Amino acid sequence: MSRFANRTGPIRLGMVGGGQGAFIGAAHRVAARLDGEYTLVAGALSSTPDKARASGEALGLAAERTYDDFTEMAKREARLKDGIEAVAIVTPNHLHLPVAREFLKRGIHVICDKPLTGTLPDAKKLAALAEKSDALFMLTHTYAGYPMVREAQERVARGDLGTIRLVQVEYAQDWLAHAPDAGNKQAAWRTDPAQSGAGGATGDIGTHAWHLARHITGLVPEAIAADLQAFVPGRQLDDNAHVMIRFQGGARGTLWCSQVAAGLENGLRIRVFGDKAGLEWRQENPNELHVTEIGGPTMTLTRGLAVTSDASRAMTRIPPGHPEGYFEAFANLYGAAAAAIRHRRSSDGLPDGIDFPSVADGLEGVSFVDACVRSSKRNAAWVTL
Repeated sequence: MSRFANRTGPIRLGMVGGGQGAFIGAAHRVAARLDGEYTLVAGALSSTPDKARASGEALGLAAERTYDDFTEMAKREARLKDGIEAVAIVTPNHLHLPVAREFLKRGIHVICDKPLTGTLPDAKKLAALAEKSDALFMLTHTYAGYPMVREAQERVARGDLGTIRLVQVEYAQDWLAHAPDAGNKQAAWRTDPAQSGAGGATGDIGTHAWHLARHITGLVPEAIAADLQAFVPGRQLDDNAHVMIRFQGGARGTLWCSQVAAGLENGLRIRVFGDKAGLEWRQENPNELHVTEIGGPTMTLTRGLAVTSDASRAMTRIPPGHPEGYFEAFANLYGAAAAAIRHRRSSDGLPDGIDFPSVADGLEGVSFVDACVRSSKRNAAWVTL
């Protein structure tokens, strides 16, 4: 039985992109089915027809609901009595806008991988489309789904840290430390401006770090100064970035994102310091949150403890000591989207207590990338978002 109320049968889900060999497509499918909230019934899983059909067959999709083209899929599914209610978009960034447009205008809910788009003009267009559509739009900033991220957010919001002074967030990897092999499709599109957009590391992982800082602290950015590098010879997009941030109210922040940091696998970390206490969370050990009052010892909170907030405990599935991780966090976002979709079946708006990254978060993330590029071109000058 699902943890989410108002269950009236699985939500019929389609997918665009994410065929055979695509990590993020598989991650979306695991997240969608973890709580039994969705059934994948249709897909345009690749731009290559043979691969699209082979991927659909491997996933058990009916041949007549395995499509070669996402536009054909949107048109036909919208006409079917049992057509999809939501679509997951897991394509390279440059396709997010055209794919989302086809489904939004037909009232089909969209669950889109981040970043929202590859460029700021496209992000603004997609935000406007989502605003006008009757359909819901959810962006999969996965790390917002971790229980201890929610715990950090709750503690900042209720004033445990006092007035926030400093925010330090980083997301560092090493998987693009060298030019990728010719057959590495994931690396190829992420380093190609035509497919990835204006940002390399800033768009791929910097947007995650940016959203995490905004999500936990609620601080509003005022200006940034960014120094972007492409360390790998011939690379057209950044693979490393150092960013200084000025927040409204006087708080200051730094953001480092890198895909050439030797020895780091998926090093997402955030530290927030106020005038009463500080906290730290690391994605590679996501079930712990470290909180330190000024002059006191560091307290390590673990997921699911009675002393944690109701909001964070609501995002856990199993007792403390049984690790939960990436797929469960991803599933929390899919679960929130499912609750909103079920509510939308009979009502307008969103039910109380439902929170997931929105198109507005996506627009802000692409605005961050655009500002980083503008600042770096001006020798790390301060720019507004």
